[in-house]
Amino acid sequence: MRYLFAVIDSQTNSGTREEAVTIDAFNDKIGASGQRLMAAGLVAPRDAKVFDNRGDAALISDGPINQTHEYMSGFWIIDAATDALAHELAAEASKACNRRIEVRRFL
Repeated sequence: MRYLFAVIDSQTNSGTREEAVTIDAFNDKIGASGQRLMAAGLVAPRDAKVFDNRGDAALISDGPINQTHEYMSGFWIIDAATDALAHELAAEASKACNRRIEVRRFL
């Protein structure tokens, strides 16, 4: 099963050098096991654009869809055999990046 691990942050570029080292080690571990399908950081919400083409013309607005203090600053897409394994990996991911992780299973 595939899972999205959303990294929840409240600052832009708030990661430390030490966190980068532990994230790299976590990435190496899940990469070697074939569990990491993709991982990436994201630009700040202020650089986002929202597109809405449900009507007669496309509407484009600057900024995130929701103004919140916390946002998704990065993500992993993980392959895990069970929810329990995904949850174990999410706990490791949270420790590695020193951030909260929201876990969502793909349909």
